[in-house]
Amino acid sequence: MVNKRVPDWLNSSLWSSPGPQPSVQSPSPTPATLNDDDDATNRSTRSATKSSTATVNSVKAGGSASGGEFPVERTGPMPSAPAVIRAENRHVPTRAKAETRDPLSSSSNYHSDEENGSSAGSTTSASAAAAISSAEDISRQAQLCQELSRKIINMGEVRRLASQGIPDGAGIRATVWKLLLGYLPTEKALWPTELAKKRSQYKHFKEELLMNPSEITRKLEKSVILDDEGTVIADKGELPRSEITQGEHPLSLGKNSIWNQFFQDTEIIEQIDRDVKRTHPDLHFFSGDTPFAKSNQDSLRNILIVFAKLNPGIRYVQGMNEILAPLFYVFRNDPNEENAASAEADTFFCFVELLSGFRDHFCQQLDNSVVGIRSTITKLSQFLKEHDEELWRHLEMTTKVNPQFYAFRWITLLLTQEFNFPDSLLIWDTLLSDPEGPLETLLRVCCAMLIIVRRRLLAGDFTSNLKLLQNYPSTNISHLLYVANKLRAKLG
Repeated sequence: MVNKRVPDWLNSSLWSSPGPQPSVQSPSPTPATLNDDDDATNRSTRSATKSSTATVNSVKAGGSASGGEFPVERTGPMPSAPAVIRAENRHVPTRAKAETRDPLSSSSNYHSDEENGSSAGSTTSASAAAAISSAEDISRQAQLCQELSRKIINMGEVRRLASQGIPDGAGIRATVWKLLLGYLPTEKALWPTELAKKRSQYKHFKEELLMNPSEITRKLEKSVILDDEGTVIADKGELPRSEITQGEHPLSLGKNSIWNQFFQDTEIIEQIDRDVKRTHPDLHFFSGDTPFAKSNQDSLRNILIVFAKLNPGIRYVQGMNEILAPLFYVFRNDPNEENAASAEADTFFCFVELLSGFRDHFCQQLDNSVVGIRSTITKLSQFLKEHDEELWRHLEMTTKVNPQFYAFRWITLLLTQEFNFPDSLLIWDTLLSDPEGPLETLLRVCCAMLIIVRRRLLAGDFTSNLKLLQNYPSTNISHLLYVANKLRAKLG
């Protein structure tokens, strides 16, 4: 197959290597490191948890979405992000024996990220990379805090910095995500007012939508009639049976019956309950019998039920809980206590905003339309063909691997199931930073995922390729996002 479809940048010396060297154990939960020379190492960004283990000059945790200040830096240890506690590793299959090289073509020096993760560079190179990444994190965190301290937030600069990965600590990610999703206005003085209004609105939603008909009836029974001056002139007391309307009767099948609607909602609520209990069983934050975990599950449940009732055209679709989880985790772990206490309300509105760009993917009636999930998967296929026609032809023509078999989950769940949780947060930093919305960036990341493991795909048959793509291997996220950033051609 000719290589004219291969971008020149993939043949750059950036991907060359002086040869196999002794492996080095990575301190990151994602033990993938690039097997490139120092020039390549200098270009890579950090992996998911380096910043949480380094002792560096950091910013205070006092500034946040509540309107506090974000001083640029202080001396002392960096406040680490809340620990992601794992009972077991999810979606990290047994990896095949690593190869040293994964060339994009016979003349290319491109390396697969998975393989580079297994064949690390020298101890000196690894140490240098860690130091450089740490320094980059410190600088980026300081720049972000400086931007967040301004009276008017420069969203262009915030997006640029966030797209490179938001360093953990100081509650920066929670505030930046709220800005990127449009939940917080760019004028900082308006933050307290806007937050108070939205949080009050969500409280009203819960009071109205999470109440069952019996509670509504009891509320009516306790209601009173007031005159124009506010004086009680009558207490309604219990409703006589003759005054119970058809819509208020538990056996009513009318469309406007509150009881009929309640029984219809019960089926969806049961599905939500099942899915919430299955949300990230490897994270004690979401699972377990502790009061904290149960409280977090209750918050996820409330958000999904309120969303379903406010959006009858979509209601609840299995998998929405996986998209909700990263938002709630980040906001609930905000070091600002007021923000953390209001995480449920903040998460609801950010979830609505995030899903607005993907809602058509969850509507089955639109699956075959130009805005449905099949159309989006077709765009990914065309994108791969444009950037790597050989790989596209092998997958779809030779081995007959329909992209729907793997890309449906990648796209609808925003890659939350393909990587470990800290790496998912890094990917989301990049997705949310796109001013045109996360979809285009998501498709670039998906295409990069295919290119990175292309050697294994080209050597595989239908069964092995499908297994690989449905159980994507551990990957250096910095490398993945670098490749995705190179695929910035316009989608057709």
